[in-house]
Amino acid sequence: MDNYYKPEHLGKFGEIAEGNPKLAEKFFSYYGAVFEPGALTAREKSLIALAVSHALQCPYCIDAYSTDALEKGSDLEEMMEAIHVAGAIRGGAALVHGVQTLEHVRKQSM
Repeated sequence: MDNYYKPEHLGKFGEIAEGNPKLAEKFFSYYGAVFEPGALTAREKSLIALAVSHALQCPYCIDAYSTDALEKGSDLEEMMEAIHVAGAIRGGAALVHGVQTLEHVRKQSM
């Protein structure tokens, strides 16, 4: 079965430099710096990345950060809790936009 998302594409991410090596180098340099330990540990950053991956629904990122989080010492319970946090924020963000609908309907009903 041919899928739009192909797992082997994740390993080819560096190939994006082909079209513009200077910009790719800047991106990968920034990306690497973001994930260096700082105020947050590398493990905490990996859990955040996993949660964001689910909120963005990026299968490549989900694969990469599921593996990365395990490698950095996270367990399934921590990973699923992070994913639930992302789900709650995403759900809340969808619901809060309902205020726009309420205001629009109220204005139209006047």
